[in-house]
Amino acid sequence: MIISKSKRMDLFPSSIFTELAEYKRNKIRDGKQLIDLSIGSPDLSPPDFLREELSRQTSIGTNYGYTLNGTAEFHSAVADYYKRKYNASVDPESEVLLSMGSQDALVHLPMVFCDPGDIIFVPDPGYTAYATGISLAGATPYFMPLQKENGFLPDLSAIPKEIALRAKMMILNFPGNPIPAMADFNFFTKAIEFAKHYNILIVHDFAYSELYFDNHKPISFLSVPGSKDVAIELNSLSKSFNLAGCRIGYAAGNRSAIAALQHFKSNLDYGVFLPVQNASIAAMKYGDEFSEQNRKVYEQRRNVLVEGLRSLGWNVDRPQGGMFIWARIPEGYSSSGFAYELIDRTNVVVTPGNAFGPTGEGYVRIALVQNEAVLAKAVDNISTSGIFDIQRV
Repeated sequence: MIISKSKRMDLFPSSIFTELAEYKRNKIRDGKQLIDLSIGSPDLSPPDFLREELSRQTSIGTNYGYTLNGTAEFHSAVADYYKRKYNASVDPESEVLLSMGSQDALVHLPMVFCDPGDIIFVPDPGYTAYATGISLAGATPYFMPLQKENGFLPDLSAIPKEIALRAKMMILNFPGNPIPAMADFNFFTKAIEFAKHYNILIVHDFAYSELYFDNHKPISFLSVPGSKDVAIELNSLSKSFNLAGCRIGYAAGNRSAIAALQHFKSNLDYGVFLPVQNASIAAMKYGDEFSEQNRKVYEQRRNVLVEGLRSLGWNVDRPQGGMFIWARIPEGYSSSGFAYELIDRTNVVVTPGNAFGPTGEGYVRIALVQNEAVLAKAVDNISTSGIFDIQRV
């Protein structure tokens, strides 16, 4: 029997992540000890109180049925969290929706709101799941370049009117992945005005909301006046509380958009495991102290890596949030070429910037997912490799 794939699968070619994973496997097979700074997956454990609550919840025999949706308690915890953290009001009954992590909603939203050929504004470079959702919907991406001279914010004034009139959705992401940029109140206000003028739904990916440094707290889009007229915000407990494998997050904001997404998801899944929902409620209620400690860990990692790389002449920017460093590479390299050169000469693995979009060429993304000693070892490996003996970036 010949097993053939649908034409739809042509939309999902082998990615740089797949190629990089194979390259890493071959190096490990050859006995190399790699320092992997390529994947944005938390290496730390959830707080003790959260693991204890999850353990307690899993011992309750009645907690194993379908949940279908988020519980009323989970929705209320999200609403309380937004009020306490951002002074933003959301109705727990009509403006909050449980999701299986934020990627669940990110991939499905284009199918809910866009027909084939509709335009979706997407950050470039941007998280790879955005492209997946756009492809599944048959929509057309319109790249909004994120460039250093503009603070890595999209230039909305550069979007042609005829393009804006065809658009249905805009995806924003602050603090960002792969670029750990932060948006200000003024930019969000302009984005709301733009969306209202052209009747566009804004989706703000806020997955790194709890990872910020130097007391530079990011702004929730829902805290900006008029935001709920045009937007929903997606968040996840994966990065905030190191619950990546539990797959739990939420969407909040415009009630019509929430209702449409809920209708769609009711045909796809049966909800999130109840013990995970209940443990997540505890995280949102009692996790502030842990979040502060977690931020300090990532901030110190940032300092070690940034200062170490700068000492080599690699003048990387110091991020104010997120879990990545977005670093310009030396002249004469492509992003992919430099990433593979680092593996071969230093055993350090980073992600080429062009994996996230065409404007990512000339950069690499470095994840803060190892402890300080390992990050210092990565700097030492790069130092002894001689890559920066002549080049200065």
